[in-house]
Amino acid sequence: MNWLDTVKTGLDAIRSHRLRSGLTMLGILIGIAAVILTVGLGEGAQAQVRDQINSLGTNLLVVSPGSTTTGGIRGGFGSASTLTKADADALGSKVAAPDVAAVAPTTQSSGTLAVGSTNWTTSVVGTTPSWAAVRARKIDSGRFLSKDDENTAAAVVVLGPTTAEQLFGAQSPVGQTVNLNNIPLQVVGVLQSAGSSSGTANNDDTALVPYSTAAQRLFGGNARTSVNAIYLSAASSETLSAAYQEVQGELLNLHHITNPNNADFTITTQESLLTTANSVNKTLTVLLGGIAGISLLVGGIGVMNIMLVSVTERVREIGLRKALGARPRVIRRQFLVEASVLGLAGGVLGALLGVVGSGVLPNFIDSPVTLSPTATAGAIAIAIAIGLAFGVYPASRAARMAPIDALRTE
Repeated sequence: MNWLDTVKTGLDAIRSHRLRSGLTMLGILIGIAAVILTVGLGEGAQAQVRDQINSLGTNLLVVSPGSTTTGGIRGGFGSASTLTKADADALGSKVAAPDVAAVAPTTQSSGTLAVGSTNWTTSVVGTTPSWAAVRARKIDSGRFLSKDDENTAAAVVVLGPTTAEQLFGAQSPVGQTVNLNNIPLQVVGVLQSAGSSSGTANNDDTALVPYSTAAQRLFGGNARTSVNAIYLSAASSETLSAAYQEVQGELLNLHHITNPNNADFTITTQESLLTTANSVNKTLTVLLGGIAGISLLVGGIGVMNIMLVSVTERVREIGLRKALGARPRVIRRQFLVEASVLGLAGGVLGALLGVVGSGVLPNFIDSPVTLSPTATAGAIAIAIAIGLAFGVYPASRAARMAPIDALRTE
């Protein structure tokens, strides 16, 4: 019996027990679909986190002030006023930090913007023209803050899309005037949407003014010299580590600190955020993948069970074929083909279910599903391997039967 005859016989045997074969494939189908969707959810979550972190800026370094201690109670990082505009200017020097491409100091406060009888409370950020490049933000309409605005402490503002919508609705805000602390500010631009960088932070709900305007005309107090944060972008992802060392060294020198453990500032990078987030996502993916693997194991056991039943039912057939000269390897091949066909069919149907699920599932959960061609092809290969692996014992059992014992079995 050649391979073609073997395949035809195997398909006939599967078709003769459609319900049983279908239930066997169902276990593999569910397991394969679970594997594909699990990998897709994991990769989708990682891509989502990566996009959210990248929305903060390209090759971003964030320098935050240290903490304060009042009455023995220590505040959190950022509660002190240990960073100044002078620090930011020093970090912009190519001599002190050659691997830093741009620097954007920020001073921030909550403020209520008013347009006629409409008002909206948002985060008012005083910064420099380099902020847009450092934070990788683009303008949707109008323009961003300019050097002239910074040099003259101009009464201008750039709105985030959410803030603009709340104040002006569907009207274009560019050229309009908003009032902040009884100071009229002309809207010169609106940012493109960047979404949320975390569960609650909305990057689109903000108002940007020149740093000099914020320090001299809006905020006053410590805002005249101190900053809430300094955003820096490295020249490239390869120089991010070097830029980190340069920024740390320069600030330690400026603040006259010899021991880095006593630094009155902290530096965070995208890389550390991304590593932590991906580590959590990978752990969840492995956990879910383990559950999917258990379902595949159950499917494999189902294949073995059905093949053992098939061997028992076809004892006389096996004995007759062996009496007519069929060799043990032909009998073994026969049952392995049947098991692998069940695995292949379950794998293909499971892959199709996974593909459909990857398009439907995001409509019900707040997470994307990224379909991986490698995972899909690998899942089908695993399904075939399961069919073969769990079909070896039943096939070997059938091949070892003695013709005389098989023929006289009732």
